[in-house]
Amino acid sequence: MSAAKPRLSFWQIVNMNVGFFGIQFSFGLQQSNMSPIYKYLGADEASLPLLWLAGPLTGLLVQPIIGALSDRTVTRWGRRTPYFLIGALLCSLGLFLMPSSPTLWFAAGLLWILDAANNVTMEPYRAYVSDRLDESQHAQGFLTQSAFTGLAQTLAYLTPSIMVWLGMDRNALNSSHIPQITVVAFMVGALLSFSTVAWSVYKVPELPLSEAEQAELAARPRGVSATLAEIAQAFKEMPQTMRQLWWMKLFQWYGMMCYWIYIVPALAQSMFATSDANSAGFREAGLLNGQIGGFYNFVAFFAAFAMLPFTRRFGAQKVHALCLTLAGIGMWAIPEISNRWLLFVPMLGVGLAWASIMGNPYVLLAGSIPPERAGVYMGIFNMFIVIPMLIQMLTLPLFYQSWLGGQPGHVIRLAGVLLVLAALAVLRVKTHAVNTQS
Repeated sequence: MSAAKPRLSFWQIVNMNVGFFGIQFSFGLQQSNMSPIYKYLGADEASLPLLWLAGPLTGLLVQPIIGALSDRTVTRWGRRTPYFLIGALLCSLGLFLMPSSPTLWFAAGLLWILDAANNVTMEPYRAYVSDRLDESQHAQGFLTQSAFTGLAQTLAYLTPSIMVWLGMDRNALNSSHIPQITVVAFMVGALLSFSTVAWSVYKVPELPLSEAEQAELAARPRGVSATLAEIAQAFKEMPQTMRQLWWMKLFQWYGMMCYWIYIVPALAQSMFATSDANSAGFREAGLLNGQIGGFYNFVAFFAAFAMLPFTRRFGAQKVHALCLTLAGIGMWAIPEISNRWLLFVPMLGVGLAWASIMGNPYVLLAGSIPPERAGVYMGIFNMFIVIPMLIQMLTLPLFYQSWLGGQPGHVIRLAGVLLVLAALAVLRVKTHAVNTQS
């Protein structure tokens, strides 16, 4: 991209990130509902990580390729826009169909389609923010994106509870034994997924490429082999900062997947003394997870904005390390809590960490990568998310019974330890100073 980028106002930055609201509403629905849906359809707890494989595998395959393709795409609508519009449309379709899954294999297969669509949208969208903003506004752009993550996932987690508060029967089930309140939540997500992305495209379109930039893109080789070669070359020339961020991402995302997959079974045991997916107590644990998850995402929404002056003053590294540590301490405490209101205390730390996770690593990354390769490096950076997720899903079933005693609460404690290790790892990253004044 050209060096001279127009500075955007606060509301322009907000509008360009509205689409991220729809994307993250979809992810919030998956995080809070896929384990319960799998359990309703007959899955056992030890196999849950394997049933979540769709997300990391599709991310591993799709995002670097889509990122590289979007770097070299030239259309009348821009480089990134076609990808996140098509992805958002497919995501809406997947969300619409998911709660009607008749069998476990159908739901697992549909999750592959849904995650592929989300991945087609995600990294071109992050690259779009990097493209559109001057480096001095990167922190504001990505932390605003993080705020929309918190707001979207707050509502995604809370939608089933909101339906109950509005009078829906919490125990009403569809033919697949999935609660009707979950069905409604997915319908809302299907509506938001495409409409919010379309809003951002309309309000803050991509910057047009200069003639020189178009000529440079036209001169690049095209085709599958050229795209794969571009990804390989980007790996070879990966900046040092990005390489060092791997260790933080490994611990961070292994831990977060432990939390998301096992929090409902853990709450069912600690709060309602049940592991039976067909019991009222298990459904109540799902609602409770929606409430505490909505709370930590609500915290993340405000924390993302409040974090900006601290990130400017102390740096993204130190702020991120502190937030991860607070979340780790909180997760360690969760299985010991039997009072539902006390559960909201550790959620403060989880909310701070989630705001930081969705913003600060990208602040560290965006200042270290060449702008002409923003798409491919954002895609590769996502591999630093999905590979730890894959490792978690393939390894946790191997020691769930032997090391963790078949107790979901122990998995949540493991998540806490891993987040503290991630905090230590991010402090070892060497970065260059970036001007982040807005």
